[in-house]
Formats: sequence, C-alpha cells, structure tokens
Amino acid sequence: MAYLKLSSKNQIVLPKEARAAMKVRGGDSLLVVVKGDITILMPKPRKYADTLAGSGKGLYPKNYLKRERRSW
Repeated sequence: MAYLKLSSKNQIVLPKEARAAMKVRGGDSLLVVVKGDITILMPKPRKYADTLAGSGKGLYPKNYLKRERRSW
C-alpha cells in the first residue's frame, strides 16, 4: 500500500505502482469522484461509450427485451 502526501501547494504525486495499474503517464487526465468521505481517482476514459458498454448487462430479466418488443 502506497501513501500520498499533500504538498504545501496542494499537489500530490501518484506512486509508480498506481500509475502503472491505471496505465496513466504525465499529461493524462484523471477523474476524481467524491462519495461522502471516500475519494476515487481513475483515468479519464478516452471514449465514454466504450467505458459504459455492457454496464447495463444483467439489469433486466432474461428475454425482457424480446417480450417488450412483441408487446408493441
């Protein structure tokens, strides 16, 4: 587990392990998500459509879409 220290200029340096795991390098953008007292850093997606693809899988019961289409 790596630790970060906030500088007097409110800057942080990501440890090498974190940069390697997120596959980011200097100049890349990061998203900061704050939920209550938890802060999440993640690489900014290059294409949001690719990132969100499949996120709704399993949301509806099996054959739901087919039944809905037949009802039209």
